[in-house]
Amino acid sequence: MAQSSNPSKLSLSSNFTPKPLSKLHPNSCLPTKLQQPPSFKILSSLSPPPPNSKPTTTKTLNLISLLRAIPDWADRIQERGMQQKRALYNHEKWVHHRSSQRHVRHLLSSLQSRVILSLVPPVLAFTSVAVVIASYNTAVDLHWLPGFFPVLKASSLPYQLTAPALALLLVFRTEASYSRFEEGRKAWTKVIAGTNDFARQVIAGVENSSDESIKSALLHYIMAFPVALKCHVMYGSDIGKDLQNLLEVDDLAVVMNSKHRPRCIIEFISQTLKVLNLEETKRTMLESKISCFHEGIGVCEQLMGIPIPLSYTRLTSRFLVLWHLTLPIILWDDCHWIVVPATFISAASLFCIEEVGVLIEEPFPMLALDELCSVVQNNIKEAIATEKVIQARLNGKRKRHSYKHSPNGWPNT
Repeated sequence: MAQSSNPSKLSLSSNFTPKPLSKLHPNSCLPTKLQQPPSFKILSSLSPPPPNSKPTTTKTLNLISLLRAIPDWADRIQERGMQQKRALYNHEKWVHHRSSQRHVRHLLSSLQSRVILSLVPPVLAFTSVAVVIASYNTAVDLHWLPGFFPVLKASSLPYQLTAPALALLLVFRTEASYSRFEEGRKAWTKVIAGTNDFARQVIAGVENSSDESIKSALLHYIMAFPVALKCHVMYGSDIGKDLQNLLEVDDLAVVMNSKHRPRCIIEFISQTLKVLNLEETKRTMLESKISCFHEGIGVCEQLMGIPIPLSYTRLTSRFLVLWHLTLPIILWDDCHWIVVPATFISAASLFCIEEVGVLIEEPFPMLALDELCSVVQNNIKEAIATEKVIQARLNGKRKRHSYKHSPNGWPNT
């Protein structure tokens, strides 16, 4: 220590005279130990080497994957349900639908409901928040925490004032979604009725025997339009598989290569009407039937492309989230640990109403479009098959009537 305090007694084994660091020549013969300043060695010895961040990153990724596992699972169940085919109701299904045992049946099938299963992430999250708040308040009440930690509680007056607003918001949101569902149902009702009427006019109006092949192709184009429109508005539909029994291979290739397949089918129908040997009045009448197809396309694309105003949907979601995040604090004075089941029941009920509104906002997965298209095809095929039978029956009645005697005993001429 004495030597270090007296710089004049500093001696080295070599005759090197210290110079300012800035004047050192890069090729000087300074020993290796003196080329590195001692202060750098001290700093490096005091600061530990940088830790390996790879395990920390892996743990973070695993935690994020674990937190996303439940929402991803719920989304898969929801999307699988959206692609599920719906069925039209008949008398037996209506009897089953209004059965007095429906409440027990619906309760027992709760775990199979995609609406309820899709609510697992938010309900679980808000229930966990309620558990955390209840645990914290219990720890404060039992003096397990320092005295400056407050109990999380508040007056219920704000909730009493905002509860009607939340109820009205949910009601209007669900009503707006149902109006979209009703509009989509009416649009498809017009498409199906227009398809049946168009096919009936073709069957009755095209009588030339030389146009039988063109007539058959036209009827298949008419049957193909609802299928093309269904695939146009339904995600995951296989239009090639659905149309392979209705269109020829070359026609199907043209439809598959087009950007707007329903309009391509309409173009096939228009061109076929031009080829038929028809009077202008009949041709004009048949071409007027195409307008219902264009109207159906317009309504369906409008419903698909324009949702309920996003500000409305976001406001409802934010209102529900803030409501249930603060619900345990509001109810703590009156309920204490009962805030956990109370939050669970409230979140499950209110988010279920909001979820139903979101689901029916896109109406087409809720409609039995596959079965409607099958019913149209069966109706048109039955009309084609019975056309000649009905004509033969009517011709037979005409012949029998011509041979019927008049009241005065003479045969009718």
